[in-house]
Amino acid sequence: MTTLTGYHLIDGQWVNADTTFASTPLNGPALVVAEGTPAQVDAAAQSAEGCFPTLAAMPPARHAALLRAIAAQIDAVGDEITAYGVAESGLPEARLIGERGRTVGQLRLFADYIETGEHLDHRHDAALPERTPMPRPDLRLCQRPIGPVAVFGASNFPLAFSTAGGDTASALAAGCPVIVKGHPAHPATSELVARAIAQAVADEGYPPATFQMIQGSSHALGQTLVEHKLISAVGFTGSLRAGRALFDLCARRSVPIPFFGELGSINPVFILPEALNARGDDIAKAWAGSLTMGVGQFCTNPGVIILPDGAHGDAFLDVALKALGDTPPQPMLTQAIAEGYDRDQRAMASAGTSQMNGAVEGRKATPAVASVTAGEFVANPDLSHEVFGPFGLVVRTPDAQAMSAIALSLDGQLTCTLQMDEGDKALAETLIPILERKAGRLLANGFPTGVEVASAMVHGGPYPASTNFGHTSVGTMAIRRWLRPVCYQDMPAYLSL
Repeated sequence: MTTLTGYHLIDGQWVNADTTFASTPLNGPALVVAEGTPAQVDAAAQSAEGCFPTLAAMPPARHAALLRAIAAQIDAVGDEITAYGVAESGLPEARLIGERGRTVGQLRLFADYIETGEHLDHRHDAALPERTPMPRPDLRLCQRPIGPVAVFGASNFPLAFSTAGGDTASALAAGCPVIVKGHPAHPATSELVARAIAQAVADEGYPPATFQMIQGSSHALGQTLVEHKLISAVGFTGSLRAGRALFDLCARRSVPIPFFGELGSINPVFILPEALNARGDDIAKAWAGSLTMGVGQFCTNPGVIILPDGAHGDAFLDVALKALGDTPPQPMLTQAIAEGYDRDQRAMASAGTSQMNGAVEGRKATPAVASVTAGEFVANPDLSHEVFGPFGLVVRTPDAQAMSAIALSLDGQLTCTLQMDEGDKALAETLIPILERKAGRLLANGFPTGVEVASAMVHGGPYPASTNFGHTSVGTMAIRRWLRPVCYQDMPAYLSL
């Protein structure tokens, strides 16, 4: 069993601090964790900048080997990672095992992808010296790594969106050194994964500052990290409030830097009339299962259902409430998240009609459902706010025109879903042009919980779903966030470029 210290990993060394905080696992002993300091952030940033030229000069095959080595090291301590993850997060063992598989799977996917060289987007316009009235120079374009990247671990995915998650994996694939701010909800899990990464870094002969991690529970630490002059970009998954604060800090720097934040979504699901009439009960049960998966703590949780008025809609709601009522209390990720869910679901219920009251005892919570009319939803922007947890808002609609009005009123989303049959074709074709401007992923006859790690995946969307709609935090295109195009003009052949 690995002995954990609660220390920071800075330039290959495990470093303590004078100030500490205690973790709050659901089960088992707490870990005393060092609080990061401005001096330690500076040391990590200086070390990352110092090793960047070495990483940038390495060929993609080297970075691919590192990614595969990290995956192997994580798998080697997989049982320990699962045990610590379950104790800290309260997530079930099967979920953590699956999440570890996703984490190592995306590392290996990125390794395979960068070996093709497609991420570098090589382009060549050969010289035309005889062209008139002016000759054309020789032009070569290539994507190049941007520099040290700061990554913020997410609370709801201790592995796949945390220490070795998609932001870290994609930045390393691009050839950028990474500094992770560990999430205080799972410091033991973070340290164990960081140790696996550090071992791979050493085994592959990379500079020790290729990957670093600083633990901390304060907002000030995050601010210090994103404001450091040597940080070139930031990856973040979390709440709109925290993400917007960090985004603003990045924009206000003397040299602004890109902030790639995934900030959440209500992920509306439109139940179209023919689908509702034909299979409303099945859709209702499936929605209940998706809504309560992971205690509703997914950024793709389907928190809003747009449901036609009438007997079929009433029956749908009855079936969904029955299925949700059979869901036992489940532990949420932290006490603060449980308290926030309790507060927010009560506020939503007071703004509409409560269909099911959620209960919160300690960290354990049960589902909640409220309903509003289409007019109330469009008129009240507060109803479009995400409730982080197993809360569903049902919006009852009188007709297709009301559905279109709801679609038009939506803020940016990670996903929008259409439950439809062939008889809904005309309405679907009206909604899709609206919804494709609202979301990064459109689904038909499914639910958005579950984000496939693949080349065609888009996990992002217009603000406030994310801060940069032109990118994704999942899939091979995620690597492009940490690259920038450089054009080389008339470079002689004897240079190695």
